[in-house]
Amino acid sequence: MNMFWLLGVIFCYGIFIGTGTGVRVSTSPKVVNIGAILSFNSSIGKVAKVAIEAAVEDVNSNPAVLKGTKLKLATQDTKQSSGFLGIIEALRFMENDTVAIVGPQQSVMAHVISHIANELQVPLLSFAATDPTLNSLQFPYFVRTTQSDIFQMAAVAEIISYYEWRDVIAIYIDDDHGRNGVAALGDKLAEKRCKISYRAPLSPKVGGNEISDILLKVALMESRVIILHIYATWGLDVVDVARNMGMMESGYVWIATDWLSTVLDTESSLPPTAMDGIQGVLTLRMHTPDSKLKRKFVSRWSNLTGGVFGLNTYGLYAYDTVWLLAHALDAFLNQGGNISFSNDSRLTEFHGGNLHFDSMSIFDGGNMLLTSILEVNISGVSGPIKFTSDGNLIGTAYEVINVIGTTGMRRIGYWSNSFGLSTVPPEELNAKINRSRSNHLYGVIWPGQTTIKPRGWVFSSNGKQLRVGVPVRISFREFATRVEGSDVFHGYCIDVFNAAIALLPYAVPYKFIPFGDGHRVPIYDNLLHMITTNEFDAVVGDITITTNRTKIVDFTQPYIESGLVVVAPVQKLNSSAWAFLRPFTPMMWFVTGLFFLAVGVVVWILERRTNDDFQGPPKKQVATIVWFSFSTLFTAHREKIDSALGRLVLLIWLFVVLILNSSYIASLTSILTVEQLSYSVKGIESLIISDDPIGYQSGSFTENYLMEELNIQKSRLVPLDSAEEFEKALNDGPNKGGVAAVVDKRAYMELFLSSRCEFGIVGQEFTKMGWGFAFPRESLLALDMSTAILKLSENGELQKIHDKWLSRQACSSEGAKQDVDRLPLKSFWGLFLLCGVACFVALILYVVKMVHQYTRHSGRSSQSFLSFVKEKENHVHKMEEPENSRDNRKRRKKVTNRWINPC
Repeated sequence: MNMFWLLGVIFCYGIFIGTGTGVRVSTSPKVVNIGAILSFNSSIGKVAKVAIEAAVEDVNSNPAVLKGTKLKLATQDTKQSSGFLGIIEALRFMENDTVAIVGPQQSVMAHVISHIANELQVPLLSFAATDPTLNSLQFPYFVRTTQSDIFQMAAVAEIISYYEWRDVIAIYIDDDHGRNGVAALGDKLAEKRCKISYRAPLSPKVGGNEISDILLKVALMESRVIILHIYATWGLDVVDVARNMGMMESGYVWIATDWLSTVLDTESSLPPTAMDGIQGVLTLRMHTPDSKLKRKFVSRWSNLTGGVFGLNTYGLYAYDTVWLLAHALDAFLNQGGNISFSNDSRLTEFHGGNLHFDSMSIFDGGNMLLTSILEVNISGVSGPIKFTSDGNLIGTAYEVINVIGTTGMRRIGYWSNSFGLSTVPPEELNAKINRSRSNHLYGVIWPGQTTIKPRGWVFSSNGKQLRVGVPVRISFREFATRVEGSDVFHGYCIDVFNAAIALLPYAVPYKFIPFGDGHRVPIYDNLLHMITTNEFDAVVGDITITTNRTKIVDFTQPYIESGLVVVAPVQKLNSSAWAFLRPFTPMMWFVTGLFFLAVGVVVWILERRTNDDFQGPPKKQVATIVWFSFSTLFTAHREKIDSALGRLVLLIWLFVVLILNSSYIASLTSILTVEQLSYSVKGIESLIISDDPIGYQSGSFTENYLMEELNIQKSRLVPLDSAEEFEKALNDGPNKGGVAAVVDKRAYMELFLSSRCEFGIVGQEFTKMGWGFAFPRESLLALDMSTAILKLSENGELQKIHDKWLSRQACSSEGAKQDVDRLPLKSFWGLFLLCGVACFVALILYVVKMVHQYTRHSGRSSQSFLSFVKEKENHVHKMEEPENSRDNRKRRKKVTNRWINPC
């Protein structure tokens, strides 16, 4: 506990003195003593003094409140002092029996006096102490009648997030008000995934030299978003020094807390230099909704002050604080509360002396009055006055102000705890049925008279070059290598980095620093770890972006895709006499032949009763089925199809045959014209289940990936350093101490295969990864470099760099050929399903037709169903035709002949 608090307790105990000992009671007081602690010459204090006095006068003249009891106000000027002497001056007026104190104005005083208020049970109603920590359980008698800085900092964080900035700098007074406010800002920014990158505290007794020193440090930082949380007394001085240092120009963002809007509302005019210094600054102002009470009070203000100074929002809250206290006292007295004070018997041993500790009085009804204060629910000039369960006022909202022009302020929107940022007042949003967070602000004119949103940061080298680590490779030097005897680096990765950094809108001095001895491949994880130890500012090279690496560094947008592939020796396949069978798998051949016969049988069933071509001896009919089925390959069958169901089945089958025929011809053509390769392994799957050794490039992440992700034993992995070692290990094979295959990134392997036709890539990439440049965590330079890489990709420059270093013509197109896949059954199961369904439906319809005909026929004959089905359909019709019908047909025929041959 600090010395100020202890001394404050001693002095305050001494001046809380009554006129005697024992208990002093006033059952029906005509006058109730209240106090006010203000700084009369400050922007807040001078306005609050007038507002409080006006409120006391209005309360005393209103018979509906307190019913004859008058408020007697005693004010104390703290003379803008936040130190120990100011606290003593503020407490002198409390020698009388005071039931409540309006104030104090400053959070530092509130912290000390709240300890005294706890002992004397006197409520403190502060309209201006905004320190969030004053709401703690440590200070039960402190009542904040204005908005807490916890909400103001939430509004600032929302603005930072809205404009997509990540880092800010906080300049603040190093006292309870400043430290606790900035701590709340840090918490709110963290919720938005933002942070305070630099804190610049100022002494409570700040001077011009200290301001210059602090701003000089701020100017060397990367962030250009500055939060100024300070007292109005020094706020304009800080801004003026910043303007003289060129920190109010284009590119900077200044966000001032509500001290600036308070100054602009209060002071009728500011010097031109002061107005010039704050152009483009954003500030906040507590939002008070429009109401009849507010308009009436605002109209009285010029009469109350004579037009000397304006009305700010703290004046509105100060006015409402008196009314709040009056309503609470009214409820307190109506509930039988007594204005009584008693001495603390524990201090009788301190009898004597000038401080009179033994005469200290305690307000007996303090706890009851505090409860009445927290239960008040009224409407004031600042809006609804009601407390939440945590002691804050309801309806928290701020106006977002853009300082511009000679008029000073232009409102660009609102922030509320319920709706976030909006261009509509929160009370209007609250009245709507469909309420949602619009998160929108009007346009801003920023410092430097620009409407373009500042980027919010610059690259700040502090006169130093960016230290860029580059791995010294002993193979695949096309990616990055150092020129012998110099500090010059070149290669694909180097050229991409140089091209990207040239597109940045600011200059970045940098130098490449080699990493590695040049004899073995360096371990890339160790290289990246040097960024975290501040040995490197960036790393450029063939650095693969992996999940574990992103936990320690930030990567740019990938500038090349390079997943892992398997490379193995290949052999050419000689053509065989049975090559025509290779397009289809054995299962595909079996199912295709089965369907040929099945369709022939279905068509025979549908046609045999009506079509003479499908009739005859059993041997002939079997031959007809086989011939008809396979002749559909050439659409040259001699049999005609008469039935509609048969034609439907044949149409669908011919479509299936067309697809099969086309696929077979295309695959066979590929087999006979494209060189086929045979691999000792078939892909990563076959490597996993085998026991053969696997080669990988030493120093890369491949080893960990194969062990951790694919569960391959470390004993099977063979580290290789160069392309020559790759080649020797693959040629030797597992039987001679080599490897069955090499697993590495595609970019390396394409270069490796460009001059080695005896190897090839087996299967597809089994990971999707990319390479990026590495920077420290939360680096803003990484974001701009990512944007630059995207621009290189869009304008084609990235492809040109790729073609310059990585395009090879020799065997790159042949060495990576894959086995031509045989056509499996799963590629055509839909066609076979369609044909099968058509055959099944046709047979069902045919059976239904047969049953129907048999039912009609069975009434005239005792013939069985099977013998009925075997008969020809025209024979059945003749048997079913009645005798009368045949006689009538003969008679019609004779008549017709008579007309034709009358003689």
